[in-house]
Amino acid sequence: MSSRTLPLLFINLGGEMLYILDQRLRAQNIPADKAKKVMNDIISTMFNKKFLDELFKPQELYSKKALRTVFDRLAHASIMRLNQASMDKLYDLMTMAFKYQVLLCPRPKDILLVSFNHMDAIKEFVKDIPCILTQVDETYQQLIQIYTNLSSGEFQLIRQTLLIFFQDMHIRVSIFLKDKVQNSNGRFVLPTSGPVPYGTQVPGLIRMFSCTGKEVSRLQFSNGGNYNAAIREGSFEIFGDRVTKLGTNMYSVSRPVETLMSGTSTNSAQHAKVNMAPNPLAKEELNLLARLMGGLEVQKPGNADNGFRVNLFATDEEEEEAFISRPDELSYGVIKIQATQDQQASAELAKILGEFSESGDQSPIISSKGDELLAMMDGL
Repeated sequence: MSSRTLPLLFINLGGEMLYILDQRLRAQNIPADKAKKVMNDIISTMFNKKFLDELFKPQELYSKKALRTVFDRLAHASIMRLNQASMDKLYDLMTMAFKYQVLLCPRPKDILLVSFNHMDAIKEFVKDIPCILTQVDETYQQLIQIYTNLSSGEFQLIRQTLLIFFQDMHIRVSIFLKDKVQNSNGRFVLPTSGPVPYGTQVPGLIRMFSCTGKEVSRLQFSNGGNYNAAIREGSFEIFGDRVTKLGTNMYSVSRPVETLMSGTSTNSAQHAKVNMAPNPLAKEELNLLARLMGGLEVQKPGNADNGFRVNLFATDEEEEEAFISRPDELSYGVIKIQATQDQQASAELAKILGEFSESGDQSPIISSKGDELLAMMDGL
């Protein structure tokens, strides 16, 4: 697995989260000043320097539980609140959207172009806030410095790592179902047409060469699709035409988006049950998560009365029904470790728990029912 996958996964999922929240804030007619504050606060937290310094360190990809914990925290970094069911739906939409983008990338390196499309959109959200814009620009520079010089093999490892992460997630999404790019079992339908990867030729021709390297014959064959050559390569600079539309906002045209839990396959459920077994690396993972979350310096809202709730469902009743009916295999359970055995780890976890506790009743995901990080994660 590639140790450079985590930043790309985080940035792309974060970009999808912002697209979805922006669409829902508009749909619920949230006042413009409050909606803008939500977006600014989340983006400012996402691109916090300490947080990103930890994120960009070479490291193995976190589990779904650990990554979900980070995004729970990010989603509640402002005055907006999400109930458990809405947070579940938000995370499902984020992950399925990016999974589809990874599958559609003509070549592994195009994942970086998808990331730049998300970065471009994030930059547009905060174009009038110089201090946050600076944070985003610094992240652009890090991405360019670290990723543009990676080999094709390294990008292939990154793509494989992402696909392994997503392989058992088969949530059905209404937009994908209506566009017929997703089957009723939650698996995506990949096209057999369109541009081939940049730098490659359209399939359909076999050339025969002699031992001296001279072409001696050609053979045409049907490629089974409608392919065309890529016109140009997307730009890997801060400014430029990315060419690909993957990673752009698919919610720009307002239409309802639903997730359907019944799309989860039996294999996914079986896989989830296997994951319930004790993980000998859980403690090390949580220590890494503690250091990462230690960089999340989230400011407390000045006035709790200004907070508001966003519902990703049409009604409160639908939200409640989704919470009750959500399959167990899609829940994000507790990482079972003894956090008090290692003194240094204990101090790190205590620091993180303290930061979560400072937020009071900011998020239904975070509870105050215990003094350990494990108690905090019981709400997932």
